[in-house]
Amino acid sequence: MSFKLLITFLLVACYNLTYSQEITVEKIWSEYEFFGKSVNGFQSMNDGNYFSKTSSKNHVTKHQFSDYEGSGETIISAEMLGEVSMQGYSFNKDETKALIETNTKSIYRRSYSAVYYLLDLKTNKLQELDSERQPQTLAEYSPDGKKVSYIYKNNLYVKDIASGKVTTVTTDGEANSIINGTTDWVYEEEFAIIKGYDWSPDSKYIAFLKFDESEVTEFTMMYFNKLYPESYTFKYPKAGEDNSKVTVNMYSMENSKTELVELGDYEYIPRLKWSDKENKLVVQTMNRHQNNLKYHLVTMENSTLNSKVFYEESADAYIDIDDNLLILDDGETILRTSEKNGYNHIYKLCFDGKIEQITTGNWDVIEFLGVDEESNTIYYTSAEEGAIHESIYKILLSGKKKKLISKATGSNSADFSNGMKYFIKTYSDANTPPVYSLCNNNGKELAVLEDNSALKGRLSQYNLSKKEFVKFKGAEIELNGWMIKPPNFDATKKYPVYINIYGGPGSNMVSDSWGSVNYMYHQLLAQKGYIVISVDPRGTMYRGEKFKKSTYLQLGKLETEDFIAVAKELQTYDYVDASRIGIMGWSYGGFMTSLAMTKGADYFKMGIAVAPVTNWRYYDNIYTERFMRTPQENADGYDDNSPINFTDKLKGKYLLIHGSGDDNVHYQNTMEMVNAMVASNKQFDLFIYPNKNHGIYGGNTRNHLFNMMLAFTLENL
Repeated sequence: MSFKLLITFLLVACYNLTYSQEITVEKIWSEYEFFGKSVNGFQSMNDGNYFSKTSSKNHVTKHQFSDYEGSGETIISAEMLGEVSMQGYSFNKDETKALIETNTKSIYRRSYSAVYYLLDLKTNKLQELDSERQPQTLAEYSPDGKKVSYIYKNNLYVKDIASGKVTTVTTDGEANSIINGTTDWVYEEEFAIIKGYDWSPDSKYIAFLKFDESEVTEFTMMYFNKLYPESYTFKYPKAGEDNSKVTVNMYSMENSKTELVELGDYEYIPRLKWSDKENKLVVQTMNRHQNNLKYHLVTMENSTLNSKVFYEESADAYIDIDDNLLILDDGETILRTSEKNGYNHIYKLCFDGKIEQITTGNWDVIEFLGVDEESNTIYYTSAEEGAIHESIYKILLSGKKKKLISKATGSNSADFSNGMKYFIKTYSDANTPPVYSLCNNNGKELAVLEDNSALKGRLSQYNLSKKEFVKFKGAEIELNGWMIKPPNFDATKKYPVYINIYGGPGSNMVSDSWGSVNYMYHQLLAQKGYIVISVDPRGTMYRGEKFKKSTYLQLGKLETEDFIAVAKELQTYDYVDASRIGIMGWSYGGFMTSLAMTKGADYFKMGIAVAPVTNWRYYDNIYTERFMRTPQENADGYDDNSPINFTDKLKGKYLLIHGSGDDNVHYQNTMEMVNAMVASNKQFDLFIYPNKNHGIYGGNTRNHLFNMMLAFTLENL
């Protein structure tokens, strides 16, 4: 062997040794080999120059942003807490007191209960919030720091800290009937709101929501963990069915009286918020179709409650609700986002009804981050660099001097301190794990807090393929997609294709951001010889209102057409095995997979549907009616795109998976799909995870789930 050939042989051997590691499901979901680090526990202090963080169990320290690496000043110590095991904390307005959370337990997706303790940071005195009423939810200090409000068994309470006296604000709270101060299941899930009350800035009033869900139909789930299975019953309004009747009520701390706020005709109250300086309350109401949004200004003048509509907006399809609602210090102006001009932009809205657009252009604002009123500067993220990218910008309230303050193209998000002086930036791209940096409000990077070098080192031991962004023709319009090819890809060979999808409103799969464990599972499939792709069809986000709302009244129709068009296009690629195209999706993606395997049966050999909606009549009314109106109004829209109505078309191998404890997309969806498949005399595979919710996780569950999906894919694709 020549010396040159020997060197070449050794280099190749070293290369293969370096990349000798094999990705396995166990490494992803059992050993957690590919989980990165994040920067957690940072909590901005009121002045915006300091932050607090949990440095160890039961120990919270205070630091300057300008000296983030310093040892900091101890605020909460283990000695102060004694036997109490802290799981969360929050401060009062002047940061002289803290609320300590312990024994936290999840309720639904966002809600949880806890046992709260009050900690005086000056005297170190620790006391239970309410030993007779536990656990509580949503405890917080009044703005003056003299009282603490909280919810217990659907009633609202207020404790006076000095006297220890507990005031019962409401008494009619009852499970599955009346809810005070928090929200029902469907508001939590679809309006992303669990806190249904707010203190006035002078601490004299509490505005709170009351839900009368007595007429809402109950849904019961069974839990299989004892000799006799246990039932869990809760109110779940399905499409076309009765909602809770919701009102805003004003409680006066001075006279202990509650007064109803008159708001006229409406179906939903998705948001309420006080001004920080004046007793001015902004309440949003919507009609049932969610295409008419009203802003109400509620004031108290000489103990008289006044309410008026100061702005109203309508849309042909629907209006999205988000948290982009900020009342400025002048007490006369709010900032909000709207798609009223065809793209999502920031507007200044005055209480006299005048409205002024601040950001403009054929691109969408993704998130309104806040405003620095000293410099009249707004901060936001947008898709101005393309629907797959997220960038951070600043702009004056006048709409002038827009500036990009994130340097790298990819996914950039920001978590600002109070006063908008500093922010923690999270940056990643499709092939780079997140990097967390501390930046000033001009975007200058002051320090790297976490670069995930350890994860990058582990990833370097694997022969990973690069995720590439591609374009597909779609049925009518070009679509964004990505592709991961097998290592050592050879364009002269034929490869099977695995399409991972979601496809529904509110969640894009094609993003120039780190995909974490899903990315690694797709790399595993690539190592097994599959081309893995994903596509965002019509109806997804950040390409303007027309693209996003094109699926209105017919969820599933255009998306299915687009996925079929993508499959047809893939069949023309020289390196694709046209007979081996598979598809997989979860939730809305499971809905789309089921449609692709039935309506698109000629193009998909295999499909895996996890926790799918199979008929929108079975799903909650706020989400479903936003896009479909009611079944009574739009029966064809529901029936023409429900997979249960097309099971006779199935040809390929189909795996249906669901958690029996899914409070979101009910197990009923899968049971009805089973009935339809049996009626059509179609064979399929089914797996149920007892007691697991929509996320299907806990213990070894995810490891088992992905091993099962991998085995099904290897056998059938």
